[in-house]
Amino acid sequence: MSESNPIYISNIDINRITAMLDKMPSVAAELVKLEEELDRAIVVEPEEMPDNVVRMNSTVEFKFSGDEKVLTRTLVYPQDLKSSDDISIFAPVGSALIGLAIGQKLDWPMPNKQTKTIEIVNVTYQPEQSGALTR
Repeated sequence: MSESNPIYISNIDINRITAMLDKMPSVAAELVKLEEELDRAIVVEPEEMPDNVVRMNSTVEFKFSGDEKVLTRTLVYPQDLKSSDDISIFAPVGSALIGLAIGQKLDWPMPNKQTKTIEIVNVTYQPEQSGALTR
């Protein structure tokens, strides 16, 4: 995905994420890309979030280019990790998911110095759809 493709994030999510990043003693190299994505994001009110966009606490189906296996994870804050089906916003893949819409792809650096292309297949749960605007 080129960086000209838009990503969306709610003002609640961006404020919470940046507050956590600001408290970290130093931002890890892999989180610099997350900060860059947040800088270019279109920030909207929670009730204005498009239904097809990954936000915090969304359950998302995604895959890596070259692999047909679809993974399902719920994007959460680190303190909310409860199962292997959850993925932290600060994990490399978690950082890549935020703000993407169904069908969008994004090249993302991985810890092994390789870049993988991540594609959003479906957003099966988004808090705004169920009325949980501040979740």
